[in-house]
Amino acid sequence: MNELFIPTLHTFAMNNLFTGSCGAFRFRAEPKVVMATPKEVDFAQSTIVAEFWHGPFCYEKSEMEGKEIFPMTEEGRLAMKAWLESKV
Repeated sequence: MNELFIPTLHTFAMNNLFTGSCGAFRFRAEPKVVMATPKEVDFAQSTIVAEFWHGPFCYEKSEMEGKEIFPMTEEGRLAMKAWLESKV
């Protein structure tokens, strides 16, 4: 199996959605960012919602096969990566 690419924590902290694939396996990671101040992310309250599906269609046209919520920490990012890789 190829290792999935998951962007850095900074990417999610900047409120960037990420989608990826490996063969017919597709996934989507959406940050839920909570701001501590107008310029500072509250990492303790922020999360990343990961969903996956198999098939040729985009997120909007597919039925999700699984969903998990991970803390917005480096440990949470790595746990999300491991969870997604276990579903390929």
